[in-house]
Amino acid sequence: MIKYTTTFLTKLEDMIAESDYVLRYEKGNFKSGYCLLREQKIMIINKFFTTEGKINALLEILKNTPLDGTRFTEKSKKLYDELSQAEVKA
Repeated sequence: MIKYTTTFLTKLEDMIAESDYVLRYEKGNFKSGYCLLREQKIMIINKFFTTEGKINALLEILKNTPLDGTRFTEKSKKLYDELSQAEVKA
C-alpha cells in the first residue's frame, strides 16, 4: 500500500497540513531523522532525506502521534484510516 513516490509524499504532507500540526523540512542532525515538538505541534524532518526517507520519517511520526482528523478531507481521512489499519496489522 505504501508507495515511495513524490505523489504519496504529497498526500502525506497534505494530510498533515489539514491536521493541527505544521510540517517543516529543516537542516539538522536529528538522530532519528526527525524532531517532533508536541507542545507547539511542529514536525521537523531532515531536508536532506531522500523521498523514501521522508516518507519513512512521516510514517514513524504518524505511528506515534495521533492527529485530529476533524478537518480532514474525505481523501485524507481515508488515507489516515488506511495507515492506522496497516499499523495495527504490522
